[in-house]
Amino acid sequence: MAENNDHDAADDEAAGEMPPRRRTCGTMSVHRRLLDTVPRYAEARERIEEQAFRAQHMFMAQRTGCIEIPVVVHVVHNRPEQNISQAQIESQIRVLNEDFRKRNADIGSVPVPFGPVAADARITFRLAASDPSGAPTDGVTRTQTEVAAFSDDDAVKSAVSGGADAWPSNEYLNIWVCQLGGGLLGYAQFPGGPSATDGVVILHSAFGTTGTAAAPFNRGRTTTHEVGHWLNLRHIWGDDGDGCSGSDFVDDTPNQGGPNFGTPSFPTISCSNGPNGDMFMNYMDYVDDAAMMMFSAGQVTRMQAALDGPRSTIGRAVPCGIIGKPLPKEATKEPIKDSPKDLGKDIIKEPPKDAPKELPKELVKDNPKDLAKDLPKDRPKDFVKETPKESVKDLIKDRPKEAVFDPPKQFFENPKDLVEGPGGFPGLPGGPGPLMAGQTPFVLGTGGRQDQAAGQDAVQEILSAYVQIIGALSQLGQAGLLDQQGQHMLQQLAATYQKLTSLSA
Repeated sequence: MAENNDHDAADDEAAGEMPPRRRTCGTMSVHRRLLDTVPRYAEARERIEEQAFRAQHMFMAQRTGCIEIPVVVHVVHNRPEQNISQAQIESQIRVLNEDFRKRNADIGSVPVPFGPVAADARITFRLAASDPSGAPTDGVTRTQTEVAAFSDDDAVKSAVSGGADAWPSNEYLNIWVCQLGGGLLGYAQFPGGPSATDGVVILHSAFGTTGTAAAPFNRGRTTTHEVGHWLNLRHIWGDDGDGCSGSDFVDDTPNQGGPNFGTPSFPTISCSNGPNGDMFMNYMDYVDDAAMMMFSAGQVTRMQAALDGPRSTIGRAVPCGIIGKPLPKEATKEPIKDSPKDLGKDIIKEPPKDAPKELPKELVKDNPKDLAKDLPKDRPKDFVKETPKESVKDLIKDRPKEAVFDPPKQFFENPKDLVEGPGGFPGLPGGPGPLMAGQTPFVLGTGGRQDQAAGQDAVQEILSAYVQIIGALSQLGQAGLLDQQGQHMLQQLAATYQKLTSLSA
């Protein structure tokens, strides 16, 4: 009898009659479908991943402040209870703001070894105040449908198929809330896909913290997970099943053998990643809402790269104010100056000579055969195919050690004495310019050809000495052994290094 009851429960869950008991995300299924059916989607994904790679492994200045993203929630309901309340919708927006700003109440539960890499994404969300025509709105549309349950085929995103049409995806984050079948909690579309289907879909009982929200997915983390995908984050285990060869293309998330479910205990070890094991408490794993509570600094870098590139038209730069309190009108009229939307174009006009020119091979799979033929031969053809996390490091292993500087990702964590330096970028009091590391990893290449003149060789020796000193100071900073004066010294050394490299170019 128990077996029959379990079977009936599984059938009900698949049909959407009861909330799922384990997390299931349809993002990768959608991604593979788009690779097979949408012309040039793979090429768009390739460009996006190239920009994300540059953001993680080259010297890039960071914008100041936060990005505020307008959200429209399309409630598509078949039954009265699926027509969720405004209060349930607002509870989800609150969770997004807390999670993406590292203000969630459970952030203190992150295990101590992972605490240093837990990061503030500096992204906030608000319900749209005006619709595409400019008329006032509460940021919610409501559509009654005859469809009992939707799947990950994007039918919910079109009025023709019983759903609701998207608002312009270059201006709004579209979130569809509906009844999903097949045990599906939600799915998202990575940057680079069709605009008509761009956005996030969430099961109504996994949306927000009140109303129809049902345990164990009643803390709003399903939407946090899917918006992470929308901002170009991958599943933390690399989507290679239970193997150890996949990658989420983020260096500070441990290699992990498949998804975790439920509420694991720390440490949970896989892929020889002890003693700390899996970062299962990361929002991009498959654990229950109560067990996920952080993004890593490397993931923040990827999301910021998405906002600088494919998502650059969405949202506006605002001061990172206190969550829950409206910003003064004068603070929101104009975006923060000196915050370029495309750092790849506006900041890195000429990358360092010895910066990596190739991405890890085989980063995308199932790429259409008619991909642009004029691409360089060594350019990766598939960003979906999972590669070991160590592959990025291999890109620079053949260069002289003294010619490469890769400081820690989370060198400074919002120091209290941080002020705005020249050009609008963060700096220390009296500092010479941009904050070197923040949460963005980067590589400085000095290099030098053997056939250069003796004078140029001497300059390269000096630059190498600077790299060694800067690297040593960075390591001290990571260990928390640099005081304000030491941080200031590092700033000065970094600025001088930049000037010398530009003069020697």
